[in-house]
Amino acid sequence: MRAAVLTATGGLDHIQITDVPDAPAPRAGEVRVALRAAALNHLDLFVAEGLPGTAERFPHIVGADGAGVIESVGPQVTTVRPGDRVMLNPGISDYTCEFCKAGEHSLCINYRLLGEHLPGTMAGQVTVPVHNVARIPAVDPGLSWAEAAAFSLVTLTAWRMVVTRAQLQAGETALIWGIGGGVSLAALRIAKLIGARAIVTSSSDAKLAAASQLGADITLNHRTQEVAKEVRALTNKRGVDVVIENVGAATWENSLRCLRRGGRLISCGATSGPTVHLDLRRMFWHHWTLMGSTMGNAAEYVEVVRRLGQGELRPIVDRVFPLAQTRDAYERLQRAEQLGKIVIDLTS
Repeated sequence: MRAAVLTATGGLDHIQITDVPDAPAPRAGEVRVALRAAALNHLDLFVAEGLPGTAERFPHIVGADGAGVIESVGPQVTTVRPGDRVMLNPGISDYTCEFCKAGEHSLCINYRLLGEHLPGTMAGQVTVPVHNVARIPAVDPGLSWAEAAAFSLVTLTAWRMVVTRAQLQAGETALIWGIGGGVSLAALRIAKLIGARAIVTSSSDAKLAAASQLGADITLNHRTQEVAKEVRALTNKRGVDVVIENVGAATWENSLRCLRRGGRLISCGATSGPTVHLDLRRMFWHHWTLMGSTMGNAAEYVEVVRRLGQGELRPIVDRVFPLAQTRDAYERLQRAEQLGKIVIDLTS
């Protein structure tokens, strides 16, 4: 089968389109999916550069998100059958550790992600546990393959951040950095579903205008405006209840300056760097809650798919590239030009 692979880590120069062996036949509790589309995440850029603990066998098939058709099922699989249209939850848990048994699958001690630790979705097929597929819900108009592929990682991540961890409430105010990215866009839509006020940032006025159309209450250009100063003014020096943080080093200090006494900061990423400074005296004096979050559990995934079926969390697709132009797609993401998800069409 044709696939986008890394031949080594160290940058985008190592991405190639080549033939690789078909995905293995499904074992008990597994399914093999004939993929129609895959979507990019910032994770894919990090994997290309090289991350501790990522796959070290090359060529390595990239991509975490994907959607396609069930091609075959292994023994003991009864919830889906060949021909079903499905999308993938990229987080693979073992369902046996203490955290899985408690329903916290993204805390699994053997947690792995497609495209990072395991062969990914930018290929003709992938074999995964049946737990990791969900039927694409029927909505009007119907979801395209690109939309289905774009849904899972960012929506699940944002739902856990906003709803489960930060517990954002109606009437509260959230600051969301970098509104062009998939997690930030999903967080905005979830915040508005809850009934919260959303302040969003971007360095692009065009992205901020689009965010306003999606329901953002306040937009700030973090390239031309002092975000912390603006937020303090907008909130009468109080600060926001919740900060949705995925940028890291470049925004950390301003995130804390925007946070009210007793506020909650939730982080799922470090796109600008993982090392930050924290004065512990400020943390305990202001009663801040600083939290991390990665992906989500099975129940949360069921809920976001249910919401998608109600038409509430339809993903935003920025642009679709053919498999042959995967390198171009990565470069668009690297330049942060996207508004929404960049998708790879695996049928072209």
